[in-house]
Amino acid sequence: MLFLLSLIQPLPVFAGPVDWQEVVPTSAGRQWWDKGSLRLNRKGELTVLSRFSATPDESGKTATGSLYVMALDCDEKLYKDLQVNGLPKPRADWQLVGSEDLIAEVLEQSCAEASSQGLREASKA
Repeated sequence: MLFLLSLIQPLPVFAGPVDWQEVVPTSAGRQWWDKGSLRLNRKGELTVLSRFSATPDESGKTATGSLYVMALDCDEKLYKDLQVNGLPKPRADWQLVGSEDLIAEVLEQSCAEASSQGLREASKA
């Protein structure tokens, strides 16, 4: 049954150990990106696995964190969430990073690493 589902909606495969890179925390929370997950998808978009954990509220209660598969446009400083907590978002729209410091830092660091791995040049071909 799982095999049949995978034929309908293939999920990205991120094999191997994760190599979480934390960006500078903000008042909104903390965010990490997985250095080992950088890939070009079928559309030639740079993708990365990211996780977010919100800052605890005034009572000290922490909300459950979220996992994202994000597509990044390094040149235009855009991103879109392709998956959130494993659920595909097939009609995700590109968004400007704008004032979202955590996402801006994920984009900057991920794009720099993608360049060092030769992934950005391949995505422009």
